[in-house]
Amino acid sequence: GTGMRLALAQIDVRAADRNGNLDRALAAVADAAERGADLVALPELWNVGYFAFESYERGAEPLSGPTLTRLAAAARDHDIAVLAGSVVEDLAESAADGAAVPDDDGLANTAVLFDSDGQRRVVYRKHHLFGYESAETRLLTAGESLPVVDLLGFRVAVTTCYDLRFPEQFRALVEKGANLVLVPSAWPYPRVEHWRTLPRARAIENLAYVAAVNGSGSFDDADLLGRSTVYDPWGTTLASAGDDPALVTAEADPERVERVREEFPALRDRRDY
Repeated sequence: GTGMRLALAQIDVRAADRNGNLDRALAAVADAAERGADLVALPELWNVGYFAFESYERGAEPLSGPTLTRLAAAARDHDIAVLAGSVVEDLAESAADGAAVPDDDGLANTAVLFDSDGQRRVVYRKHHLFGYESAETRLLTAGESLPVVDLLGFRVAVTTCYDLRFPEQFRALVEKGANLVLVPSAWPYPRVEHWRTLPRARAIENLAYVAAVNGSGSFDDADLLGRSTVYDPWGTTLASAGDDPALVTAEADPERVERVREEFPALRDRRDY
């Protein structure tokens, strides 16, 4: 049929263990491919650890850097699309390589989606930087663009973690035709109810698949709560995990989005405010 098998790689993310984190990410890509997945997604800042703020600068790389290059190669080798979660991007180095950047200086929280040929299809720099108990706003530059791409029969978009609290961003993506939104995250305890509610609400109100992939692991100031979940366009949970490392897999079908939107045409009833 028209479906896609989606895998969420809830890997163990350890502070200042970039080599180990990369090994675990590459192992998850291989595992997902072996299980027949068409696309595998990694969590937010899995390479340095979201809460390991002091390692952002040290761990920053351009889009052409070794981490993303290895994941592009893994996508090619295993014939699987890979959302390389997000990494800390060195904007000056990316600009020097000729990439379009929001600022030619500083760092960004950048998610990159490779197709199964290892081609870079989405570069999404996190729009909403988290200020609460976090150094993110101080350390990072916010993104400007909202890319949506055709991949595996879907119109795929990416948002990152805190973006889940801003429904207007998801609505803008739906306006661009998105019907599957991948959400790499580093969501900590105690905000379990928010994590259970927000991606599901985004799926329900936009009649779209939402796949929220979180990390597993403990940092000095935070424990990631895992619970990576795939929601269908009716808001039904298709697959989910606890807080230990896991590979969550689910089948997603673009025709289901069309059917739900036809049967329950809420998007047609919107008004402008």
